[in-house]
Amino acid sequence: MIFFIDFGTFAFMILNGIRQWAKNNNEPELTVPAKIVTKRSDTWGGSGNSSAHTSYYITFEVQSGDRLELKLDGREYGMLAEHDFGLLTFQGTRFKTFERHKKESYD
Repeated sequence: MIFFIDFGTFAFMILNGIRQWAKNNNEPELTVPAKIVTKRSDTWGGSGNSSAHTSYYITFEVQSGDRLELKLDGREYGMLAEHDFGLLTFQGTRFKTFERHKKESYD
């Protein structure tokens, strides 16, 4: 019984990932002025003989005041700081790039 529950959970996670990937592919790629509001990371694992894994997220705020949180890789995450302004390029929930600018407002 536990095998079927584990298998069902695993299959559900895979199908959800495929669905999100397909949805992102159907979304337009947008480039908008944005500000980095906050950064966070989520680390799991690392006990016993397993290695730790970390996911990195940045919350962006666009001109309208709407916010969106996107997942980034660690290298890009480390290059960006809270309160940076620039041009955010994304597709659905998929982060593409963030090009920093020196000005400190949307104007």
